[in-house]
Amino acid sequence: MIPVRDHNPSGKRAYVTYALLATNILIFISYYGLFANEAALMRLFMGWGMVPAVLSSGTGYDTLLTHQFLHGGIMHLAFNMLFLWIYGDNMEEEWGHLPFLAFYLACGVAAGLTQYMFEPNSFVPMVGASGAIAGVLGGYLLFYPRARIDMFLFLLIYFRIIPIPAWLVLGGWFGMQVFAGLGPTASDDGVAYWAHIGGFVAGVIFALPLWLRRGGRNLWAQNHGHPPHPEAQYTLIKTDIPAAGRRRNPWLR
Repeated sequence: MIPVRDHNPSGKRAYVTYALLATNILIFISYYGLFANEAALMRLFMGWGMVPAVLSSGTGYDTLLTHQFLHGGIMHLAFNMLFLWIYGDNMEEEWGHLPFLAFYLACGVAAGLTQYMFEPNSFVPMVGASGAIAGVLGGYLLFYPRARIDMFLFLLIYFRIIPIPAWLVLGGWFGMQVFAGLGPTASDDGVAYWAHIGGFVAGVIFALPLWLRRGGRNLWAQNHGHPPHPEAQYTLIKTDIPAAGRRRNPWLR
């Protein structure tokens, strides 16, 4: 199941979210050619990625920021940017532009430090925006636990879009990170689970004062956990493309 959109429209232009999307994509394009040269790519990641053993030596603190703008492949980049696109605009609206940028980067730093705490002697470089974006997910869950998220379900030849509440989508995602992080192969599968966990928890903690200023539990009570504005409505349209067993095939737009 893959998230494709939420029903939580933002009332303001998410300039920082757009800038982060563009920056990550442009940086990836700038070194994409290095994927044909594994040694050169590894030098880049060792120099600008977060290497826990380097932090343990007392250097490389700048990589707690720089690692957030590097990605290990097209799918790594694509999924991170998809999550940022879906959830970032609402958090930016709550925080304001520059405070949201600070929140995002701080969550990324917290994610890197969490991964470092669990593997302080590792020489494997950590790259990716997923720790920072996990913080955005944590803040989103705190503010909009019952916002609806459209999930794309595909099982072989079965495809469907299913709306699911954010608490189940994001809470389930966090639970899977914890389960995988505690598993026996966590350090061998190339995923920084503890960075995801640390970023998510940091996002909840950093967003908590803002949530309390907005009313805290009263905010939940007023809106029953839904966004405080009308949800986006997506309508079904019909197409002339034939489908087996049907005269017409409905598509979501």
